[in-house]
Amino acid sequence: MAEHRIYRMSFARVYPLLVAKAEKKGRTKREVDEIIRWLTGYSQKELGSVLKNETNIKTFFGEAPHPNPARKLITGVVCGIRVEDIKEKTMREIRYLDKLIDELARGKSMEKILRKP
Repeated sequence: MAEHRIYRMSFARVYPLLVAKAEKKGRTKREVDEIIRWLTGYSQKELGSVLKNETNIKTFFGEAPHPNPARKLITGVVCGIRVEDIKEKTMREIRYLDKLIDELARGKSMEKILRKP
């Protein structure tokens, strides 16, 4: 089976779309960055480097320094698909991020988005 084309896309190309979605609903780039850092373990400096180097999405998630174990608590539907049912690892990680940004745009508190007790 052929690899999904989104895997080859630069994360730098997707990132502004995530920020725009959040900002359109009154949230901030800073909150988007916090979500990405929480999910992947990248530092802010490392995230900047990923964006500058135009790292592709498969590499971005595949080389995430410290994927947060609490990300497995992310459940629900994104684009008509239950996140917790996605078998392919990279696609599941992409959908985790989609789900978190959706929650941010819907006005959920950062504590709830980041699955803090």
